[in-house]
Amino acid sequence: MGKPAAVRPSSAFTTVDLDGAGKQVGFLMIPHSPNDDAWGVTRIPLAVIQNGSGPTVVLEAGNHGDEYEGQIAIGELIRELDPGRVQGRLILMPANNVHAVIAGQRVSPVDGLNFNRTFPGDTRGTITAQISAFVADHIYPRADAFLDLHSGGSSLDILPSTVIEPTDDPVLHAKSVAAARAFDAPFTVVISNLGEPRTATAAACRAGLITVGTEMAGGGTVSIEALAICRRGVRNVLAHLGVLPPQDASPPQGDGAVLELPGTSAFVFATMDGVFEPLHRNGTPVRAGERAGRIHCTWDPTRTPDELFYQADGILYGRRQPGRVRPGNCCLAVAAPYRGALA
Repeated sequence: MGKPAAVRPSSAFTTVDLDGAGKQVGFLMIPHSPNDDAWGVTRIPLAVIQNGSGPTVVLEAGNHGDEYEGQIAIGELIRELDPGRVQGRLILMPANNVHAVIAGQRVSPVDGLNFNRTFPGDTRGTITAQISAFVADHIYPRADAFLDLHSGGSSLDILPSTVIEPTDDPVLHAKSVAAARAFDAPFTVVISNLGEPRTATAAACRAGLITVGTEMAGGGTVSIEALAICRRGVRNVLAHLGVLPPQDASPPQGDGAVLELPGTSAFVFATMDGVFEPLHRNGTPVRAGERAGRIHCTWDPTRTPDELFYQADGILYGRRQPGRVRPGNCCLAVAAPYRGALA
């Protein structure tokens, strides 16, 4: 796709040519004038690898700073991928929420914003909003497909999976499903984020991009197994889209089944301040009405623990990692067989 004809005025600039050939590695630069730096910039890593003819695929990680597998996988592509193997263009952004990445936390310590709740961004807003605005205005219009690599972060442990963002466009949905299946994670799950429209994947779908997300384990650590799945899956999708040669893809390992988080009933939320005790491991079949866990007020032994119950049938897809909870914290998430159309 070509460069957009008109975009919102912005002070952001890049040290690479987004439309240039070969391999370029540099930064998106956003003027930033905090207390200790009058004329400084925030530097967001940005690489472009372009060769031959083919689609443009954007790869993002570091959307949340404490989700590491995607950051590692994209960094390796930037360093190791021979441009001669590419047919098309890769735009690689391994640490988009860069202040959060450096801090190793979910949201930016600069402005307290969750990058994945800021789209389409604001070119005159805080740093996080300006980054998402640049992606929305300058990256998506150049792209045909978008890979958004997430993990469970510090608060969740999630079954390694490919994520499909719902869209009302049946043709785009079918293409995204095919790309997600090509990734070949152990699970493929449709996740709407409770209808949240401000995520990177929701914005990518509105821009008409084939969109694939991931959840690669979590717990605030790097999972050996999930990182291997992520490395393999990224190349699988790039081969599926024709940007890398077919031999770069690995033989399929999954069964192609698709699950979904069935709305609000998928989630079990904390009801009190305390320590959460789960009763099942991830991947365990569960049923609505079944006991899911307990919350203990350990500093008041006279108080009876609160009982939590599943609201949906399925398998346990994600589980809170820190034991300490407050009312409203997501403790558990259940995935069920997908009921929608796949093509």
